[in-house]
Amino acid sequence: MVATTAANVWDTTTQTFHGGQEHRYLNNFVEDFSVTTNYLGTPKKALQAAHDALDDILHYPAADQEPAKTALAQFLWPTGYETHRTRLLLGNGASELIDLVVRKALQNAYKRGVQQPTWKPRWAAQYKEYERSAVTNGFQVLKSTSTERADLVCIVNPCNPTGDYASVELLKNWIRENVVAGGSVIIDESMQPWLSAEFRDDSLISQHDFLREMYEEQQVSVHIMHSWTKLWSCPGIRTGSVVCPTEQHCQDLKKIQVPWSVNGPALKFMEQVVRDEEYLQRTWETTTALRAYVIEQLQSLNHQWEYEGEKFLSWVWVKMESPEQAARAVDLARDAGVPVRSGKPGYACDSHVRVAVREQDKVQILVTAWKQL
Repeated sequence: MVATTAANVWDTTTQTFHGGQEHRYLNNFVEDFSVTTNYLGTPKKALQAAHDALDDILHYPAADQEPAKTALAQFLWPTGYETHRTRLLLGNGASELIDLVVRKALQNAYKRGVQQPTWKPRWAAQYKEYERSAVTNGFQVLKSTSTERADLVCIVNPCNPTGDYASVELLKNWIRENVVAGGSVIIDESMQPWLSAEFRDDSLISQHDFLREMYEEQQVSVHIMHSWTKLWSCPGIRTGSVVCPTEQHCQDLKKIQVPWSVNGPALKFMEQVVRDEEYLQRTWETTTALRAYVIEQLQSLNHQWEYEGEKFLSWVWVKMESPEQAARAVDLARDAGVPVRSGKPGYACDSHVRVAVREQDKVQILVTAWKQL
């Protein structure tokens, strides 16, 4: 059956709900507040590079993902990238790589003789693809509050949707205390580069000694995941990467990765976008102020709402006064052509709504719609 609304796009028996579908079904669509992509839109030079790559569509894309992989390595590690690039693997969005790492973690658990491996998140509500993949692959799910160490732990940092953020030292301590010896870790830092131009200093991508120590002393494999579709506003083209603890880990993932999973336009997009320093500078200079503007305008509605999340993020996690009010807010936003993300599907946060950072004129459309609450 062909979907006629965003509500029935998802096969809920097999897929995880996600924002970003409403625009297809709204005749009055103006702006998408339901996804956390960069308000600046897709970088023009990178978009043109992807467009130009279509002229090469009669050829297979590069099997070694080059030169895009080296370009991304230079972005992640401006000095010493040659040493670390062999631990880097690109994927068809982070979703493909999440599944690869989870499958490998399951194999490792079985090799250690674990009959029922466990999976644990850091936050009670965080991006659901990790849990979906863990459950699909047979992991037993532990609550985030469990004190039991797990065979596979996952932390989305900053957490989407709640906006919680752990500094790199807190992050390292949590990993040490929550994973079993010989276990696996996935740290999703997709939203972490929004922190500032110095984001690398508070990121695990710079903690080489820690990653080496965890693997050599405790056989704990720490993987750092990035979905680049949010920072560079390109979810339609699918670009993701994972930094593995060792080159061998990267080789092991390649063995189970589908060949040519990253298409030619995506590789050309990545090769170009990491060079766009002006785009990132504008992101760091303006996102925080625009986020503050979103909150200020919502506060003018005089509701007893709570605004959660770090100030540098590309969204606001809004706790409304009741589940009924939140549901009404979602409907009003959709009717106005500015859909937001309900906290109910997937996250079970019935009173929450996620609102993306967008330009001021678009924010006013949302605020006007919510005056009816």
